[in-house]
Amino acid sequence: MPPIEIGPSGLPAARAVGAVDARSVRSAAGAKDSQASPAASTDTVAVERSAARDPGAAPVDAERVAQIRKAIESGNYPVIPMRVADAMIAAGMLLRSGQ
Repeated sequence: MPPIEIGPSGLPAARAVGAVDARSVRSAAGAKDSQASPAASTDTVAVERSAARDPGAAPVDAERVAQIRKAIESGNYPVIPMRVADAMIAAGMLLRSGQ
């Protein structure tokens, strides 16, 4: 049975897809170093970022933003204290739930 690695939170660490076991890298590097000269051990590995994790541009309705901005500047934007309070409470609950 393979050993369970414990993460910083004290829970078993989740393995990412395509994750590399550090022990296998060290043993492979040790085998390579024993065959190569000391000057060749300074090889570096280039890591590229995946485009799959790029969230892209934020979905913003520019027309609606312009309408709200114009209403605020002219003093016609309705501020309803109960709606503001409800939105603040909802945001706080979302932050505490971790979603």
